[in-house]
Amino acid sequence: MKTTWDLELLYKSLDDPQIERDQKQADKAISAFVKKYCSREDYLKNPVALAKALVEYEKLIELRASRAGYYTAYRKSLDVEDKAAEALSAKLDERATKRGNKILFFTLKLGKVSKAVQKKFLEASVLTPYGYWLRQLFDNAKYDLSEPEEKILSLVSDVSFGRWLQATENILNKKTVIHDGKTLPLPEAEAMVQTLSTVKRRQLYRSVRDIYEGMGDVAESEINAVYTTKKIEDELRGFKTPFEATIRGYQNDPKSILAMVDAVMRSAPIAHRFYEVKRKLLKEKILTYADRAAHVGEIKTKVPFEKAVEIVRETFGSLSAQYADIFDRLLVNGQVDVSPKRGKSGGAFCSSGVTVPTYVLLNHIDNFESLKTLAHEMGHAVHAERTKNQRPLYQGHPISTAETASTFFETAALYRIIDMLPAEERIIALHDAAQDNVATVFRQIACFRFEQSLHEAIRKEGYVPKERIADLMNTHMCAYLGPAVQLERSDGYFFVHWSHIRRFFYVYSYAYGQLISKALYGKVKKDPKFIEKVDGFLSAGESKSPYDIFKSCGLDTKKQEIFLEGLSSIENDVAELERLVK
Repeated sequence: MKTTWDLELLYKSLDDPQIERDQKQADKAISAFVKKYCSREDYLKNPVALAKALVEYEKLIELRASRAGYYTAYRKSLDVEDKAAEALSAKLDERATKRGNKILFFTLKLGKVSKAVQKKFLEASVLTPYGYWLRQLFDNAKYDLSEPEEKILSLVSDVSFGRWLQATENILNKKTVIHDGKTLPLPEAEAMVQTLSTVKRRQLYRSVRDIYEGMGDVAESEINAVYTTKKIEDELRGFKTPFEATIRGYQNDPKSILAMVDAVMRSAPIAHRFYEVKRKLLKEKILTYADRAAHVGEIKTKVPFEKAVEIVRETFGSLSAQYADIFDRLLVNGQVDVSPKRGKSGGAFCSSGVTVPTYVLLNHIDNFESLKTLAHEMGHAVHAERTKNQRPLYQGHPISTAETASTFFETAALYRIIDMLPAEERIIALHDAAQDNVATVFRQIACFRFEQSLHEAIRKEGYVPKERIADLMNTHMCAYLGPAVQLERSDGYFFVHWSHIRRFFYVYSYAYGQLISKALYGKVKKDPKFIEKVDGFLSAGESKSPYDIFKSCGLDTKKQEIFLEGLSSIENDVAELERLVK
C-alpha cells in the first residue's frame, strides 16, 4: 500500500517533454477537426455523416492534453507554494480555452438544426449510441448564443467573475486572529471555533465574525458584481430564473428540485428538534451561532489509517467485492495521498477524467471524522472507476449523482463504525452524524433559499447593501436553526466568506445526494441484492438523465415521496438521539 501520490502515472516532472508533445498533438487534432468540419453542412442534415463526425469529435475528448492540467493542479494541491506548477497551469489553461473556442462551432451549429432534423437524428439507429447526448444538446440549445458571443463570454469569464472571487479570498487568507495570546491564520481560527469550550468558543467566534463584518464593503461590491454578471448572462441566454442554469447543467428537472426544496423546508422541525437536543447536551439555556457546529464530546477512539482502510474495505466488500477491489487498487497504485503536511491543501477530494487516473487527496489524522472522509472520497472514486466502462462522452457524471454516490458509501461505513464504538461514544457519534445530516440537507437548502432571495433582490433593485445581504442570510439561517438558536445581526456577515453562494445554487446537490443516498441505502439494507441496481446507477455515467438513472433503481425523483423517505431517515436518527439524551 502506498500513502503518497505517484504523479508519474501522468508525467515525470514539469519539464517532461511529453507535456508539450501532448499539447501539440491536441492543437494539431483540433485544427484538423476545424478544417474538416467548420465549413461543412452534411453532418447537420445526414445521420450517417453526423455519426462519422461524432466518432471524430469523441476522439478529441480522449486526447491526452488535459492530463497536464490535472498534473499541475495535483502538484499545487501537494504544495500550494509550487509557483512553477502555477505558472505552467496558467499557460495550459490559456491554450485549452483557445482550443475549446475553436470547436465551439460544432455543438452550436448542431444544436440549432430544425426540430424536424432533430427528430430524424434521434430516431436514426446509427445515432442511437449518442441519443442522450443529442437530446441534452437539443434541449439546451435554446440557451446558446452565437459563436462570437460564446467566445466573448468565455474569454471575459475570469475577469468578470473569477478574479472578483479570488480578490476576496486572497484578502481573507491574509487576515489573522489573536486567540489566547497566539496569532492564528483566519482559516485555522475558524476551524478551531467548534472545538473549544463555550466561553472561549464564543470569544473566538466573535473575533472571526468581526473580520468578516470588517470585510463587508469589499464583499458587498464583489457579490453585487458577480450576481449582476450572472443576471446579464441569464438574460442573454433566456433563463427565466436564477437557478435554472445550474439545475439544467446538473441534468436535473427544475420542478423536481423545487419539490425537494419545498419538502425540506416543510420538514424544518426535524432540524429544530436536533438543535434543541444539542442545547441540552451543551447544557445551555440558548445556543448562539457560535454553537451551531460545536463539539458535544470527544470520540477518543483512535483510527490509524491502516485500521480505517480495513474498516472501509470491509464495508465496500460487504456491498460488492468489486468495490473493495477498486479501493485496494487505488491504494496499491499510489492514487491516494493520505497524510497532512506543510504546504498541502486542506480538506479532501477525489478527481478523475477521461484518460486520467482517479486520484484521492486526504488529510487523515487518525480520528473518527477522517475515517468517514475516507469512505466518502473513496465512494467518489468507486463511482469514477465504474463509469470508465462508458464511452468518452458519457464517462463523466453530473454533480447531483456524484454526491449521491459518495454519501451512499459514507452512510454504509458510518453505521458500521458506530456499532464498533464504546457505548459512551455512540451518543457523540450519533450526534455528529445527525449534525452532518442537518447541515448537508437543511442548512444547504436554507442557503439555496438565501441565494434565491438575494438574486431576486439584486435583479429587482439593482444593488443590495451589505447590511441587507446579512439580514437575508440571518432570515434563512433562522428558518432551519429554529428557536433553540438565537442569532445576532452581525452573524449574517458570514456571507462574506461562504464560497458556495458564489457557485450559484450548487448547494442543492448536497441535499439531493444525501436524501437519495439514504433511500438507496435503506433499500440495500432490506435486500442486499438491491446493490445490483445501485451498481447500475454507479456505472451509468452520463448515459442517462439522473431521473432515468434513479428510476431504474425504483426511485421517482419527480415525486416528493422519495425525498420524504430520506428525511424520515434523518428524523429517525434525531429521535434516537432524543431518546438517548433523555
